Amino acid sequence: MPTVVVMDVSLSMTRPVSIEGSEEYQRKHLAAHGLTMLFEHMATNYKLEFTALVVFSSLWELMVPFTRDYNTLQVVLVTDGCLGIGRGSLRHSLATHSQRGESNRFPLPFPFPSKLYIMCMANLEELQSTDSLDCLERLIDLNNGEGQIFTIDGPLCLKNVQSMFGKLIDLAYTPFHAVLKCGHLTADVQVFPRPEPFVVDEEIDPIPKVINTDLEIVGFIDIADISSPPVLSRHLVLPIALNKEGDEVGTGITDDNEDENSANQIAGKIPNFCVLLHGSLKVEGMVAIVQLGPEWHGMLYSQADSKKKSNLMMSLFEPGPEPLPWLGKMAQLGPISDAKENPYGEDDNKSPFPLQPKNKRSYAQNVTVWIKPSGLQTDVQKILRNARKLPEKTQTFYKELNRLRKAALAFGFLDLLKGVADMLERECTLLPDTAHPDAAFQLTHAAQQLKLASTGTSEYAGYEHNITPLHTDFSGSSTERM
Repeated sequence: MPTVVVMDVSLSMTRPVSIEGSEEYQRKHLAAHGLTMLFEHMATNYKLEFTALVVFSSLWELMVPFTRDYNTLQVVLVTDGCLGIGRGSLRHSLATHSQRGESNRFPLPFPFPSKLYIMCMANLEELQSTDSLDCLERLIDLNNGEGQIFTIDGPLCLKNVQSMFGKLIDLAYTPFHAVLKCGHLTADVQVFPRPEPFVVDEEIDPIPKVINTDLEIVGFIDIADISSPPVLSRHLVLPIALNKEGDEVGTGITDDNEDENSANQIAGKIPNFCVLLHGSLKVEGMVAIVQLGPEWHGMLYSQADSKKKSNLMMSLFEPGPEPLPWLGKMAQLGPISDAKENPYGEDDNKSPFPLQPKNKRSYAQNVTVWIKPSGLQTDVQKILRNARKLPEKTQTFYKELNRLRKAALAFGFLDLLKGVADMLERECTLLPDTAHPDAAFQLTHAAQQLKLASTGTSEYAGYEHNITPLHTDFSGSSTERM
């Protein structure tokens, strides 16, 4: 996930640190040294990572902004642990953040999913001598417990600062390398961003699931059959070119652009299964089903960033034997050659998916679903077609009208009811002179009932209420039956 580095440049960060045998350093110099190490690691191993740098004291300044917007961030706070004094200090803010008026100005908890890592330019003994450690731990707690505090082990020096930032890198910035396999073909790849451990159920199965470093392709399927499945996360799959000695080619930082371009050219000439797979999936319009772990699958597919550029992506399904119900159990899928007849037909003009349930449940019924605008448009047009054939289509008209009414109430789509009511009133004004008199009465009655339902407060706005035909003199009655 993208990183926001927040560095404390208040006066307390200028306190000197005596390092034996060297010039005098300030705590902000140690912080800058650690951040340089972190940024160099990102430049080498996380080239696609976006980072913003913010410095603050009593004011703040955005030194390096993001180039795009994000919903999930990783915040690294670099500070010496001094809480300050007086109004506006961290100590005062923590003491008053729950009071009315102050909570709106306190940044925690962040209004977006995040992890907060606090890098202290101080050792544990120094923080424990005051209430600084308790206050910093409270910051983590306010951020839903997502994060960790790092302190310097031993005296304050460059070596120990490097060790502290190394722990952060090991925890949060270690690239995820894996081996992509398909039969005898393999490729070393990096999965970016790194997949996070996933907990299926905190009560039944609280142990986090981690994907394997061996990603084995178990089959291929048409994009139309896989459709747009629900996924946990999406990741880039980047090939890692290795030379004969096993070192990475074209992935490190070189001294100048010529060396980097030369390394990239060498990497581009080395055959790679990952590149072959990407091109094949793109041309054939298919996805590859990949085994992530026991009863855990995902899919590899080509996704285009633009007309000329596309990437190999991997999406993770939810763990389980049947993550996509319309495909059935993953373990029961197999090659077409194992089937008695081609499930796609001789001319590949049909599909065996979605699978139909073997036993039709007694409570199964048709459900109105408006995933696409065309579905809603079809239902409205069906009502209007029956409205123009009144009174012959009276029963069908009210059946479709009640179906749309219940769906709109279930979705909270009250504006739809008012819109359809307006359409029915318009249809009433467009009736020809030769139309049956009962048609105008039924259209006006239906429009009024929909408007009552659209208010959400009328006795006729209940979900279980059905709009029934208006009994008129033309149908042998002059009373309305509700």
